[in-house]
Amino acid sequence: MDVEVHVARVAAAIGEPARARILGSLLDGRARTSTELAMIAEVSPSTASVHLHRLAEERLVRLHVQGKHRYYSLHGPRVARALEALMQLAGESRGSFAKTPLHLRQARTCYDHIAGELGVSIHDRFKALKWLEGYALTARGTAELASCGVDVERARRLRRRFAYACLDWSERRPHIGGALGAAVLDLALKKTWVQREPGDRALAITMHGRRELQARFGVTI
Repeated sequence: MDVEVHVARVAAAIGEPARARILGSLLDGRARTSTELAMIAEVSPSTASVHLHRLAEERLVRLHVQGKHRYYSLHGPRVARALEALMQLAGESRGSFAKTPLHLRQARTCYDHIAGELGVSIHDRFKALKWLEGYALTARGTAELASCGVDVERARRLRRRFAYACLDWSERRPHIGGALGAAVLDLALKKTWVQREPGDRALAITMHGRRELQARFGVTI
């Protein structure tokens, strides 16, 4: 395809108002369901599906399947930069969307691993520290986590996926799922970095935990 034709197709995909609202809502880096995006775009769910198909076809959004749920996010940082530039030209700014209760958004359990801001921050730090490549632990990551008290070898022996990206429903970015995620939660509970809230999925981050998470992982909440 000629570059000019490709540019015109992408511009036309962005240029429809409902699709522009969908893309603008995804600029915060979170993924959203087609139902949520239909509400934001003020169109019917079936119309939203058509719009999302068009945006995916032009590589402006990507689909994430998480169990029975299907989420959409921007296709990558280049799309975000292009949208930011267009918004600046139009004199607009980003809106906000998050409605999750603060006590659940900060830290909670997702099955048997840490979710919320804390879980996403741990995921991002493990990546930044190069302890994870893809979702395999590096030699450095193995050594560092073992020194913290994570039983890495036991996690590897379990009959389940060792580690994977689990899309966080409040942050809409991944936290660490699988045996590794469970091992990190187990450590955090044993070391009283976090404490379970009675009758709730929320996790309370202790003052001791805040110091340890900052010192060991560089995580600040």
